[in-house]
Amino acid sequence: MPEPTGARQAEARRNRESLLASAAAVFVEQGVHAPIRSIAGRAGVGLGTVYRHFPTRAELVTAVYRHQLDECATLAPALLKEPVSPSVALAQWIDAFVEFLVTKHGLGAALQSEDPSLQNLHTLMLDKLVPACAMLLGAGVAAGEIDADITAYTLMRAVGNLCILGGDYDRADARRMVARLLAGCRQVP
Repeated sequence: MPEPTGARQAEARRNRESLLASAAAVFVEQGVHAPIRSIAGRAGVGLGTVYRHFPTRAELVTAVYRHQLDECATLAPALLKEPVSPSVALAQWIDAFVEFLVTKHGLGAALQSEDPSLQNLHTLMLDKLVPACAMLLGAGVAAGEIDADITAYTLMRAVGNLCILGGDYDRADARRMVARLLAGCRQVP
């Protein structure tokens, strides 16, 4: 007897989510040209399942990028509902943005490729994340915690520049520098 359609759809959603999380981790570790077999293995699925969800590498890279953008964008309003100050919510969101950027840098080669399906991803990032950051900054300004002269785009660009890893500058260094940057965004009484 075949499974009910709802159960198959739920399994397909779980597989897709697992593939996206696994691909993001593998891309950070090995780059976007990592073997699909590594992604499938980490997700606990077969190669056929990967290709059913993402027929091409470009589709997988795009899906990972979009998924992480969506998670980061939806985090902003959720943090503002938490019982923390707006400046703490902003710092928590910036932590998630830093994690996104680390993965994004892992996707850098793909984002700079000639593949037309990847061309609009940077614009998509700005369209989704600048408003999310602006929402948090606005709450911080309204609470008197954040300097009103700070703009979302400028802050995000500064964070992005601080997150370019390499040589003797790693994720921990980037996190420390971003924390210093955020301290400088506070409203001076």
